[in-house]
Amino acid sequence: MSGSEPVRPDQGLFIVFEGGDGVGKSTQADLLCRWLTEAGVECVRTFEPGDSLVGTKIRQIVLDPATGDLAPRAEALLYAADKAHHLYELVEPALRRGAVVVCDRYVDSMLAYQGAGRVLDIAEVERVARWATGDLRPHLTVLLDVDPSEAVHSKVDKDRLEAAGDVFHQRTREYFLQLAARDPEHYLVLHARDSVEQIAAAVQDRVHQLVSAPPGRLVS
Repeated sequence: MSGSEPVRPDQGLFIVFEGGDGVGKSTQADLLCRWLTEAGVECVRTFEPGDSLVGTKIRQIVLDPATGDLAPRAEALLYAADKAHHLYELVEPALRRGAVVVCDRYVDSMLAYQGAGRVLDIAEVERVARWATGDLRPHLTVLLDVDPSEAVHSKVDKDRLEAAGDVFHQRTREYFLQLAARDPEHYLVLHARDSVEQIAAAVQDRVHQLVSAPPGRLVS
């Protein structure tokens, strides 16, 4: 995987937060890592796109409004490149040493935004995304769901994707929900406008079960 030995199912724990813009993913990822650290568990907090030197440059291209119009396929390939390097540089090493990796966005975001949102062939986008990530899948994906009119629509300073329009964000939301419905064992869907404390408690309860008995979700 990514030019190195694959991550085995018994190594580490991979948890991802997904959902539309402005739903509180970063807040909940921070709270989960704080809770794990206080419990004596090594937690690596990360995000996509951009949590590497290479990724920072990619993030600027894909999110800066100054980039302007970008071919949807080019956008998808840039996100795939960010994921490939992010896993190689940060995620895979952390999992191999047994850490819990908590990531803000992963493959589902690419499928929802670049696939459903940009109206590309989702099967083709997924093939690229799975190849870029060596088919490494989370043990758990926490989907924070809310109507875009209650989240991204209310943001003032929007990046390129946040400014893509209401129809675009409705398509992404619907596809996130489709992904969760197909695999309920590995998703936790929560209403993003519940209290921060309620959401955090629900996430901690689910993660506690995984820390006690990892289900072997990592695929290489």
